Amino acid sequence: MVNKFVTACFLLFVSSIVQAQSGDFSRRSDGTPDISGIWQALNNANWNLEGQAASQGPIETLGAIGAVPPGQSVVEAGTIPYQAAAAEQRAQNFSNRRTDDPEAKCFMPGIPRATYMPQPFQIFQTDSDIMMAYQFAGAVRTVFMSEHMEAPIDSWMGWSNGRWEGDTLVIEVSGLNPNWLDRAGNFYSNAAKITERYTPSGPFHLDYEVTIEDPDVYEEAWSISMTLYRRVEESTRLYEFKCAEFAEEIMYGHLSKENYFRNLGIDINGGNDE
Repeated sequence: MVNKFVTACFLLFVSSIVQAQSGDFSRRSDGTPDISGIWQALNNANWNLEGQAASQGPIETLGAIGAVPPGQSVVEAGTIPYQAAAAEQRAQNFSNRRTDDPEAKCFMPGIPRATYMPQPFQIFQTDSDIMMAYQFAGAVRTVFMSEHMEAPIDSWMGWSNGRWEGDTLVIEVSGLNPNWLDRAGNFYSNAAKITERYTPSGPFHLDYEVTIEDPDVYEEAWSISMTLYRRVEESTRLYEFKCAEFAEEIMYGHLSKENYFRNLGIDINGGNDE
């Protein structure tokens, strides 16, 4: 009898832990989920949303340091439904990814790429609006929870109108500059409309779903999904990653005196390599 009682108590204890981990999360005074905190994706979506096998990276001299890691597709249909001309552009992007990827140039990553960059981001939740700050390039955006309006001008992070549907934060993003979605050259135009859904599945996880519409690039709307993980290390915070200075060579190297004359076919060293 004692053993049965102990076993029953243990199963009840384990069940309560599982329930807490899978379903319980904090709520604000208005009843909406409290999703404030620092979050990060733990996948290889930034390399290629469609997934890929391990391969040589775009800079061979980096060896295995610059190699592409394997990863599974986060596209719900498996592949992105490109129009024919856009598929050709995507292939060209891939061929020139070392220099043409906006990430390499320290441009703001846009939505949804900012969410699954290999760096964390932070959600600040107030009674009126929500702000998201991203470690990469110091990007930020405000999610307007009321007084929705169209984007006044296109920008890298777009214009975000948000609302709650039950426990799901729905954000509709428009007014985006043309941008890449990953290092493989997947992309959208400034006609893109992005719909994000953030749903807490527990205190430490967010289910992240995105639907992307762009009649100039895709044959139909398509979606991605992944899990975001709360960073819980002591004193977790965002750090500065002001990457503009790291991109100077890739952006402006062709303007150096040596490269300028080389492009004109003039050897300023007079054939002397010393």
